[in-house]
Amino acid sequence: MSGGERRAGRRVVAAVVAGVVTLGLGAAAIPRPPSLSAETAGDEALIQRVRDELPAGAFDRLAVAVVDGDEVTRAEFGTAAGPGADEFEIGSVTKTVTASLYAVAQQRGEVQRESTLGELLGVTGDASSITLEELATQHSGLPRLPADLSFVGRVLLANLTGADPYTDDVADLVGQASRAEVDDEKPYGYSNFGMALLGQALAAAADTPWEQLVAERVAEPLGLADTYAPGDPDGLRADAPTGVTASGRHADAWTMRAFGPAGSVRSTLDDMVAYTVAQRDDRAPGVIATEPLVEAGGGGAEIGWAWMTTPHDGDGDDDGDGGRGDGDGDSGSAPGGTSTWHNGMTGGYASFIGFDRDSDRAVVVLSSSAVSLDDLAFALLEEEK
Repeated sequence: MSGGERRAGRRVVAAVVAGVVTLGLGAAAIPRPPSLSAETAGDEALIQRVRDELPAGAFDRLAVAVVDGDEVTRAEFGTAAGPGADEFEIGSVTKTVTASLYAVAQQRGEVQRESTLGELLGVTGDASSITLEELATQHSGLPRLPADLSFVGRVLLANLTGADPYTDDVADLVGQASRAEVDDEKPYGYSNFGMALLGQALAAAADTPWEQLVAERVAEPLGLADTYAPGDPDGLRADAPTGVTASGRHADAWTMRAFGPAGSVRSTLDDMVAYTVAQRDDRAPGVIATEPLVEAGGGGAEIGWAWMTTPHDGDGDDDGDGGRGDGDGDSGSAPGGTSTWHNGMTGGYASFIGFDRDSDRAVVVLSSSAVSLDDLAFALLEEEK
């Protein structure tokens, strides 16, 4: 991608293990990759813009929405279930749902910011004293993923088979945490491992499965009828779709079991528009999670509870220290603004949601291909009206 060095502050938030899972695919036979569906619905101008700005890679189903105030403009490709209704994996966007649950759990008195993994999950070792606040702000000192050889082996196997590498149960997760090495300095460090532990700690505190908390405390209050966390393959809805890797190979559904709080939620364009607009408009459950709290990787980037807040491209960050840029010297974005966002990627899907409260804009991008569409999403979110 262009502008990689200037983009570093934003790209610190990467999708769930995508960089690892996409290694080694050359050893396997790769079928002819799919192409972007010719069946479209929505605004013709946005449809054409999306076509023009897609990066290289295999694409099939794709759904994009730009929301200005109450006006929703859509561009959909191959959405067989009907406009706004196709199911997608939202990957690490799930972390914002877990963050909402963290905020709600505090409001209900179930946990405190200083509650620890030792207290809630019985984690031992160095990780026992990690607090929920450190997990939620990605300052836990935990690695991105467990270092256990069995886990690493499953990730490598997933490269070749397209399988979901996350098959651990909660007891496995607690054991991995108890054996983990923790960076005592606890700098900002994006961790699927940490977010999975946060979600399971919240479930333990509520004595309720995390998947049920998603339904009862986030999806149902917002009327998100098509948003759910499957928990395991048996929890997938009938005819749940799957996606493809960046090279076009089939990828299994990622239900992620104990790691679900880091990336397993499935949703639709309509539901993600409703969810993102509710965050923008300060009426979502646990919306305090969107408020920036601490630095996150330089370049003016900050993190709240999972949610990233970054300066708009074009705010004068041309010194290579982390602000996002597309390399053309003219972002077209409104100066002085900030975007609040999260992206995601699984073995076969990519996603992005974001909003700018000052401009009253929100953007959702969902794709059934593991190819990042962050550049398109930021361009739509940050351009002047």
